[in-house]
Amino acid sequence: MQVISAEQVDAALNFPDLIDALSVGFAAPFQMPARQLLELAPDQGHDRLGLLPAWTDRLIALKAFTYLPGNAARGESVLHAQVLVFDRRNGQPLAQLEGRSLTRWRTAAVSALASRLLSRPGARRLLLLGTGELACPLVQAHLSVRPLDEVLVWGRRPAQAQARIAALRALGCTARLAIAEDLEAAQQTADIIVAATGSGEPLVFGDLVPPGCHVDLLGNHRPDQRECDTALVQRAHVYVDSRANALREAGELIIPMQRGQLDAHQVRGELADLCRMALPPERAPGSVTLFKSVGTALADLLCAQLVLQRLGLAQA
Repeated sequence: MQVISAEQVDAALNFPDLIDALSVGFAAPFQMPARQLLELAPDQGHDRLGLLPAWTDRLIALKAFTYLPGNAARGESVLHAQVLVFDRRNGQPLAQLEGRSLTRWRTAAVSALASRLLSRPGARRLLLLGTGELACPLVQAHLSVRPLDEVLVWGRRPAQAQARIAALRALGCTARLAIAEDLEAAQQTADIIVAATGSGEPLVFGDLVPPGCHVDLLGNHRPDQRECDTALVQRAHVYVDSRANALREAGELIIPMQRGQLDAHQVRGELADLCRMALPPERAPGSVTLFKSVGTALADLLCAQLVLQRLGLAQA
């Protein structure tokens, strides 16, 4: 069994190819049980162990990750992950891939794939909420699917937002980059809004988002927290990466459902449903779309598969 490092994952991938691979893979047959999130010490905090299985006719993948938010105060990484891949034909273990880098790639690529399917083709202005390690990959991924002229970055710490802007410039980003100093004003002029924050309270609001905007929410994985308000999910055409996972973990949907303000059937479909369509879903001009993701094992599998193909360890 091969052990694949973060450096090997990074060297093997690019967003255009990965987004295409995800599109093909989500449209094909697969099996993906609901992911398991286990509280390690329910009475002591939010430490978790996550297990994400999926398989196709070619591969079996299992991602295991630990999430210990208390690590941040000690200057340690909050998330650690590994992905195990097996041959579906005979069960033979093929590889163990470093999971944090793979998760960054697949999370950004899923966000951009959803935008390719749901945002307006001529979208020019992206507003990014969040300045964590996903910030640069998200911008790079979205630039690969839409002709963005401007990217506004918002964060609670302006210095961190400026650091991400500097990093994007160093990576060769050609869009105009700027800090979003007024978050409410920035929402009102955005074509695409991507939220990748740790906020427990809404930051994106239904009465601010302009007609025709596409909103992507990926930062929250807790049922009692949310990055947008109820007005937005009531107004938008809502899609998710996985119903089974999102309806258990996404407070953006669960909170209004618990209050009788949203029904589960108002979630129009999953990413797989979108990928199986020849064209984007029909919608009225000026309508708003919302994509909520909490992470899927299939995306991990497809990302790992592409890495193994590039390294000559799996057939294309």
